[in-house]
Amino acid sequence: MTDPAELDVTIVDGYVDEPAHFGVPPYISTYPRYAAGALVDAGVPESRITYHTIDALREDTHLWRDVETADLMVYVGGMTVPGKYVGGTPAEPDEVRKLAWTADGTSIIGGPVRFGVGEANEGASETARDDLDFDFLAMADVEAAVYDLVESGLEGFNNRYRDVEEETRWARAGAFVVEQHPNHPDYLICEMETSRGCPYRCSFCTEPMYGNPDFRPPESVVDEVDALSDRGVAHFRLGRQADILAYGGDGEAPNPDALRRLYGGIREVAPDLETFHLDNMNPITIVKWPEKAREGIRIIAEHNTPGDTAAFGLESADPEVMSDNNLNVTADECFEAVKIVNEVAGFRPGGDRDTAPNHGDDAARRLPKLLPGINLVHGLKGERRETFEHNKQFLQRVYDAGLMLRRVNIRQVMAFEGTDMAETGADIAKDHKQLFKQYKREVREEIDNPMLQRVAPPGTVLPDVHLEYHQDGKTFGRQLGTYPLLVGLPGERELGRTIDVAVTDHGYRSVTGVPYPLDVNSASMAELATVPGVGKSRAGDIVVGRPYEAVGEVGDDLRRFITARPPERAD
Repeated sequence: MTDPAELDVTIVDGYVDEPAHFGVPPYISTYPRYAAGALVDAGVPESRITYHTIDALREDTHLWRDVETADLMVYVGGMTVPGKYVGGTPAEPDEVRKLAWTADGTSIIGGPVRFGVGEANEGASETARDDLDFDFLAMADVEAAVYDLVESGLEGFNNRYRDVEEETRWARAGAFVVEQHPNHPDYLICEMETSRGCPYRCSFCTEPMYGNPDFRPPESVVDEVDALSDRGVAHFRLGRQADILAYGGDGEAPNPDALRRLYGGIREVAPDLETFHLDNMNPITIVKWPEKAREGIRIIAEHNTPGDTAAFGLESADPEVMSDNNLNVTADECFEAVKIVNEVAGFRPGGDRDTAPNHGDDAARRLPKLLPGINLVHGLKGERRETFEHNKQFLQRVYDAGLMLRRVNIRQVMAFEGTDMAETGADIAKDHKQLFKQYKREVREEIDNPMLQRVAPPGTVLPDVHLEYHQDGKTFGRQLGTYPLLVGLPGERELGRTIDVAVTDHGYRSVTGVPYPLDVNSASMAELATVPGVGKSRAGDIVVGRPYEAVGEVGDDLRRFITARPPERAD
């Protein structure tokens, strides 16, 4: 019998991306945290548990020794929706196989990888279940499998789901593992689970495989936030649920009282948190129960931090695609839901709630508190050329109505075993590949760019932008949060720093900015030229005329961006 107190365990995080769960850096998902907590609960000391991200293993080959020598190697990962990532690169199947081959001890794989593995992490692809050469494949909760495996002396386990009591214990006990994440503490956001499962059965989605919604009590979530806060975490997202508005209710109707206990409790145990965002909100919930939904959205907007996004799974505005794929919201219903979120939560800090959505010249210079985001999936059953026009018309309708969307997520379907799309596979997506590319470009040019100018007009201040990488002589960074804007700044600045930025220009899904406030007496030519109304010629004149005592000396039109620090004088 293997003594748990003598086990050395290595957890490898290959990252996850599910319809209701995200774990690519700067996010850390629940899987490695709960697995670590299950190990502790089973008797493994914290000091004998090592956590590595797949990116850390790529960057430092010496860390593979921890994989090789561990008595138990736990791999968590899996992508069930495709995406493009800045903060990390999810593990590819060949890398995961290498982990299994390297491990001399017992190895177990789990997480959404159990739903299937494709040749690569991309859309328009098909998947198959594959154990990737591990000793054990957890076909239910990997944390429950890990607990039972240790309890059995590494002999085996029965696939099962953990209960709420176990989740509450393991969430607190596993909080320590965040301290081993390369991004800890300053640039790490914890994905928080409030529920799993979904009452609806969209053809392509893996979330219904978890069954009907199963909610954690508010005190369980609050206790986990408390434990993570004690470990230095200041950034949280309630992302692990199909519909935040349905939290604590019957799975469909909103329960504002439960939301108040959840949001209020989190704010009480983590009063100094810096990011508090969410992810999924079902638009059908808003139109079916508009008054309760308005109250729930109001509660969220009172407690969250600016720039929050409620992802709406419209999936398709084509009524035929909706019918063929059991989608639960029409384009008209989704439009109404977009309108309600804008009216209730589309105000900016310092702005007037009663006139939301706030935008235009008089709007406060911060991102709105909470806006909808639209998810569109292509390659679904029944898709036709007209489908692309239906989607564009819906997005144009939202823009023409003066409403705001934080972002539009367009992707091609991944077909997983166990979903209704398994029979159709990726054939439609592959057939429509060229049409999809043209349509996506049109949406970026005709919708995304003007919408982004409305959401974050020139002069909008983005606090705490973390500088991540250099490219083409520029520095790029993001805030922590749900779907943060990618921000490009002139010049190559020191990476890893956090600065405030004022928006100066817009791309399709990113913005250009300058440090805020920009000191006219020390700013570079490139930074000055980026400010609206300046340009290269005026920037040159400003530099030649230095130093300045006040901003008014270079023009009152620049006060949104520029300050003038008095030049230092010799004694």
